[in-house]
Amino acid sequence: MSQLRIALRNYADFENALGEEAGLFEALRPGTKVELHSVGIHELYNSAITDGGLHDGRFDLALLVTDWLAEAHAAEALDDLNLWQKATPIRGWPQEWPCSLVKPLILEDCLTSLPWHDGPECLVYRSDLFSDSKHQSAFRAKFSRELAPPATWEEFEETARYFTDPSSGRYGTVFAAFPDGHNTLYDFALQVWSRGGELTDVAGRPNLIAPHALDALEFYRRVVRDPAICHPKSPQLDSTQSGDLFLAGEVAMMANWFGFAARSGREGSPLAGKVAIAPIPAANGTSPVSLSVFWALAMGKGSRQKELAWEFLRFVASPERDLGITRHGAVGVRLSTWRNPELQARNPVYSEVESISLGARQLPTGPGMAAFAAIIDDVISRSLTTDEPSAAILESAQREIDSKGIRFQ
Repeated sequence: MSQLRIALRNYADFENALGEEAGLFEALRPGTKVELHSVGIHELYNSAITDGGLHDGRFDLALLVTDWLAEAHAAEALDDLNLWQKATPIRGWPQEWPCSLVKPLILEDCLTSLPWHDGPECLVYRSDLFSDSKHQSAFRAKFSRELAPPATWEEFEETARYFTDPSSGRYGTVFAAFPDGHNTLYDFALQVWSRGGELTDVAGRPNLIAPHALDALEFYRRVVRDPAICHPKSPQLDSTQSGDLFLAGEVAMMANWFGFAARSGREGSPLAGKVAIAPIPAANGTSPVSLSVFWALAMGKGSRQKELAWEFLRFVASPERDLGITRHGAVGVRLSTWRNPELQARNPVYSEVESISLGARQLPTGPGMAAFAAIIDDVISRSLTTDEPSAAILESAQREIDSKGIRFQ
């Protein structure tokens, strides 16, 4: 019996999609067992990277968020997939994938992993609420403009305030503000970028002592702390939990992952046909921006089943399997999936994912990302739980960044 061990995040859509792929792969290869190790996101990072699970062979494959790839590569935990691709190629690689999902995986000419689940950030909103004639009339009377997906953060704040109605269990927006090293960083980056700022200076040093960073934090803490605008559970929510509240009908709109819009179109969803997407709002005079952070399957350097692991990667990268995972709410990564007419007819948001993904930005790269994310976690926590001035919080964070010598490419 040959056994393949795969570590992944304990998220139902991932578990269901990879579980189906594992079962189909086993059926094709009698005598093969694919064992899925589903754990929390912090345990996944620790067990696969920090504690050496990929490096020493405890896991043959792991589903990693792209934030972690530079650190895993620097730790020599990942096998270079270029060597396997040359020997037994994956059909269509890389031409049949968007370049935005290929470039982040290549570090020092090594192919660290293969994309598996995408979901660029976008504005996800309840199209049924925005198209309701009563809401349109009331909004026009109150704000002297038409009700439409907000293009600026000022409009976002107004629109969220309008839709908030705690008596009916609905809030204007929600943020995943739980300090888990992920969405707090992503939201902060989007707030800075959408105001025309950058996270780093020209030398790659994170720079939080900047007007755009201060404006970003001031807006974020004001909105998240205001229950007349934002769901009050936001400080306790991670990204999947915030998306679940939206899918439960408790939120009118949110800047969040495309995958939640895709999930709304699944068969049996109460929001099927009631959700649409739009660009993330930006400051006046600034072009909209998105963020691309995605999940990729990486082969462990210490795996003792590398040939089998590569065969599994080739299997899940096929057009049929990439399209197949969309039934479980995961977002395929091949252009053929995004452009599939039947999928677009069943779930219209897929007609827009390509344009959003191709223009999305990536976070700066480097092995210091986890340390930087922890600092931003602390920035957000202090901004939501204390009345300390935003400028003082950012100055303290900058001192910690400099003391640790964090730099990015």
